[in-house]
Amino acid sequence: MLRLSRLTDYATAALGWMAERPERIVSAADIAQALHLEGSTVAKVLKSLVQAGVVESFRGATGGYRLSRPAAQINLVTIVEALEGPLGMTDCAAGAACEHALHCGVSAPWQRISAVVADTLSRMSLADLARPMVQRRREEIA
Repeated sequence: MLRLSRLTDYATAALGWMAERPERIVSAADIAQALHLEGSTVAKVLKSLVQAGVVESFRGATGGYRLSRPAAQINLVTIVEALEGPLGMTDCAAGAACEHALHCGVSAPWQRISAVVADTLSRMSLADLARPMVQRRREEIA
């Protein structure tokens, strides 16, 4: 089964929550409380997202995190790779060396499949993913 890690799932939830508040600087504790997650887990996820340039961090008493750019400009492949590493359905499709590459007949098809998945994720933005959350929040406010 193809599946993203739980940390990637938490990252998308955190980013969706942040996308509802694009101008606010929020703390890891705020995110953890809102999503019912452990603070240390949220901090770990945010660290990876900062390193990937998806989120920016601010120090100090009023510090915290916010999206580095509008949600529509953050594609899903960037988020996935920030937590999972290079996208690839198999190790060789992700660029890892394989001792069986010369004798394997399925490497090229897996690389094509991986490219299709990466292309699909690159065409979807955080805004696309978060749209139901943002819509629900607008309905709650109205």
